[in-house]
Amino acid sequence: MNLHEYQAKQLLARMGVAVPAGGPATTPAEARATAEQLFAAGHQRVVVKSQIHAGGRGKGVFKSGLQGGVHVCTNADEVFSRASAMLGQTLVTRQTGPTGRVVSRLLIEAGASILREFYCAVLLDRAAGRPVMMVSTEGGMDIEEVAARTPERIVRETVDPATGMMPFQARKLAAALELRGDQLNAAAKLLLGVYRAWWEGEASLVEINPLGLVEGPDGKPVLTALDAKISLDDNALFRHPDLQNLRDLAEESPLEVEAGRHGLNYIKLDGSIACLVNGAGLAMATMDIIKHYGGEPANFLDVGGGASVEQVTAAFQIIMKDPAVKAILVNIFGGIMDCDVIAQGIVAAVRETGLKLPLVVRLEGNNVVAGKRTLAGSGLALITGDSMADAAQKVVETVKNS
Repeated sequence: MNLHEYQAKQLLARMGVAVPAGGPATTPAEARATAEQLFAAGHQRVVVKSQIHAGGRGKGVFKSGLQGGVHVCTNADEVFSRASAMLGQTLVTRQTGPTGRVVSRLLIEAGASILREFYCAVLLDRAAGRPVMMVSTEGGMDIEEVAARTPERIVRETVDPATGMMPFQARKLAAALELRGDQLNAAAKLLLGVYRAWWEGEASLVEINPLGLVEGPDGKPVLTALDAKISLDDNALFRHPDLQNLRDLAEESPLEVEAGRHGLNYIKLDGSIACLVNGAGLAMATMDIIKHYGGEPANFLDVGGGASVEQVTAAFQIIMKDPAVKAILVNIFGGIMDCDVIAQGIVAAVRETGLKLPLVVRLEGNNVVAGKRTLAGSGLALITGDSMADAAQKVVETVKNS
């Protein structure tokens, strides 16, 4: 589950990480009110930031023609004008694709005089099976670019989950940022707070880019999270009801949201062949073999190892809401799953939805004979596949001939 920037900064602030003053706004009037408070507090500039779950906002373009999803303003009237032009409009960035995202909220925060920019992130090192914190002096850039051009400038510190990040590790990373004295100690404390945000929130990613060394109110340099991205582990959210409330369904695919309500794992893709599979590994292999034979998968859809007739019916209904789908491939290997349950679900779904799309079905495994008997006796116009390869070839050929 992704968080908006303002939500990520609120979580980081709880852990002692310095963030710019400000807050969210959903109307131009709210934006003006927050800006007036910031200017009254002595800030010279206020930044108006679009809040969508996508990167590249600053270089994005609104479909209305307004350039940039991030604007720096010098008075409250300008903030009101920018907010009026941004709210309710569609912002297109390199990550949203041409459809873009509607901006429903803004982050209004104090502008900063930036002295230096760094990069900081915590994520899971799957090879080591442990958390790793990464820092770099090359802040403000995509970390992929830094890794490709100057990999030596990315410093990593693996953390033992039994002890958590130790102060000496935080100081080591702060030193790698070429900080010294009071700045080193402040950076070490901040990095420990960043790690706590990752660990206690059970996040999959906490990223601050840039982490800025900015001029504080007294003129002294202060480390501040100028931007923040947090992705939470969906599987751990049941332990964090407060974090569940931060979910913004408007930023997620409606079909993926609906699938989640039925306990289905669904991700929409750009192809024309829908897949209904049990098991994530088999689903990946099914998409691969569709590509191998010249087709394009329309989705990743894993109904899990114990799907019910109701879940299979819901899966078909979700698939049929995608107008790009031209055929459906059902690929089931019954280990825990009963093939006859899937067959009953297919029959019920086709009859309930009035499915007109070509349907190719491959069943194998537990109770497969009964499953095939159910399909054969249903009177449905479906195509059977004797193997995964056979089913994939048939569905690809069906789409090409349609």
